[in-house]
Amino acid sequence: MPVMDTLPGSAPAVKLVDVTDVPFDLSIATARTCYSGKGIISPEDVSRTPEARAIRDRIAKSTLQAGHLTTRQHVHFVFAIDNVSRHLVWSFLHSHPFYNSEQVSQRYVEVKSDRFYVPSSLRAAGRERELGFYLDAVTYSVGVYRELLGDLDAPAEAEFYKIFPARKTKHETWKKTTHKKSMEAARYILPVGMHTYFYHTINGLTLHRYRRLCLACDVPEEARNLVESMMEAAIAADPLFAAEIPDSIPLEDTTEYRFFKEFFDPNPEVASRNFIREFDQDLGRRTSRLVSFESNAVEVLASSVRAVLGATREMLSDEVAVDLVLNPARNSHLSSALNETTLSRISRSLLNVHYTFQKKISHTADSQDQRHRLVPGARPMLMKHFTGHPDYVTPALIREHAASFEKYQAAMNVLFEKINRFLDAGGSEEEAVYLLPNAFPIRFFESGDLLNLHHKWKIRTCYNAQEEIFQASVDELSQVRDVHPAIGRWVHAPCRIRKEAGVRPFCPEGDKFCGVPVWNQDLSQYKRVI
Repeated sequence: MPVMDTLPGSAPAVKLVDVTDVPFDLSIATARTCYSGKGIISPEDVSRTPEARAIRDRIAKSTLQAGHLTTRQHVHFVFAIDNVSRHLVWSFLHSHPFYNSEQVSQRYVEVKSDRFYVPSSLRAAGRERELGFYLDAVTYSVGVYRELLGDLDAPAEAEFYKIFPARKTKHETWKKTTHKKSMEAARYILPVGMHTYFYHTINGLTLHRYRRLCLACDVPEEARNLVESMMEAAIAADPLFAAEIPDSIPLEDTTEYRFFKEFFDPNPEVASRNFIREFDQDLGRRTSRLVSFESNAVEVLASSVRAVLGATREMLSDEVAVDLVLNPARNSHLSSALNETTLSRISRSLLNVHYTFQKKISHTADSQDQRHRLVPGARPMLMKHFTGHPDYVTPALIREHAASFEKYQAAMNVLFEKINRFLDAGGSEEEAVYLLPNAFPIRFFESGDLLNLHHKWKIRTCYNAQEEIFQASVDELSQVRDVHPAIGRWVHAPCRIRKEAGVRPFCPEGDKFCGVPVWNQDLSQYKRVI
């Protein structure tokens, strides 16, 4: 078992690169403006005199106590964050709608072997054995990743040149492009505890919420360390604003903790196996299964369009109303790269139709899927889905290449044995979750309105989209077509929508064109390996 002389650091690297001027005074200035007969109250006004500061402090206390907190949303913090695990990002930072992140991609950037999270609890004296098992699992996974990167280059190139045969004569030119396809598939074996770096922008209210709920996630130790570092940066920027941020809820007071304590199961892995069996039986062979929808969705959508326009049924039939809002030739906003549909009155009619799906995709795919913040899902405490047996998703490129598929399956068996060994040696669930592979399935339910699902389906049925989200979107759209053909017939890949809207070029990806004229294909023909 390898024990590194120098372990990767466990402390997050947090830098506040931009922040609203005078956050505290701004938040109170916005509150005072609501009741001002003298016009806009400036941040300078609320702290100009001792009397103004007394009013400011009183308003701050009363609005905070009453929960009138939209004033704190005018304040923004932009953090540059490094040395945190991808699992923390999935479990905590991206598990809600109110943020923006730009994160380094494992699809396009090779992972460095020493860039992974080691819980500080494993560094304590007397835990050398558990630490050794932990590092052994990480080292093994990263080693297989390196092997797969090389093994998959040839099959990735073969698939690429099936699509672009003329490019084969310029092999060196396209070598980096095809290698990225190898990276996309090989990363499935990597642990979710690998480090990441990114920009993360939140408003002041979200920072309040981070502090309060940082312990209510899969990895409370890492989350607490990150939030405390963010708090230190906020205190340096504005001590008054940071001072009103509440303390964290103790882990034992969270709803999830209370449930697991009340319903303690001496055989949690048996319960997990029963859950997995039940969930997968319900899901069947699909990636995503439609489980809830309004039977009268077409009528509701049409009525909503008529209400926007002040039109009667005699003036505008259901069929014409749906055509008006969903046909790209008539609603040009649907083909716009700016996605301005939320500002279009008629497009907002799509908000009144909803769908719910039962889904199973890998951790690495869901890390992208959850970025569709307005199509939210209720995601699990991940180790509560751990059964002790190999459980993983296999990307198509590996599945289609026999030698790599055999190596991948064998490696997953070994990796899950190593995780079990770590747990048997005394490792905790909080520590073990970092060892799960990117391929570990996320089983959850996800709902959205048609406006935001339309945007998601449009960009995720592009052949350049992440493979599993592509397949889930095709699954979802095919089922929507079955229950609501008048709606589903209008949703396609972006190039097809642009073609129907008369926008050229049909493909918006430029030199990243997938090589397939998808704009001429029906949804039933959508199929890809890379």
